[in-house]
Amino acid sequence: MARPEGGGPPGETEMEVSLKYLSRKLDEFAKARDWEKYHSPRNLLLAMRSSSGGEVARGLSNWDESEKEHLGEELSDVLLYLIRLADVCGIDLGEAATKKIVKNAVKYPAPPKLP
Repeated sequence: MARPEGGGPPGETEMEVSLKYLSRKLDEFAKARDWEKYHSPRNLLLAMRSSSGGEVARGLSNWDESEKEHLGEELSDVLLYLIRLADVCGIDLGEAATKKIVKNAVKYPAPPKLP
């Protein structure tokens, strides 16, 4: 699989894509189409909500490959809207998610391992 420019180390067989790479690509995409004026937090939230509707709520069991591909597209829409929303709101999503994982680990500690 081809590696996106600036998105992963050379020689990787699987594509690794950073949030910053996706953010740059989304910014370029919106600017090229003069869509920035439509990317208010409210509009992005509404778009994200509509994309995550029925397809995701349906669940994953017993899906055939074409249905999984469609679900992947819907989940990708949600991810892309979320990244764009974070950028428009001035939030570093990678940093915020890392901090949240740490907070969750404190709030929900793992049970002690039995000997």
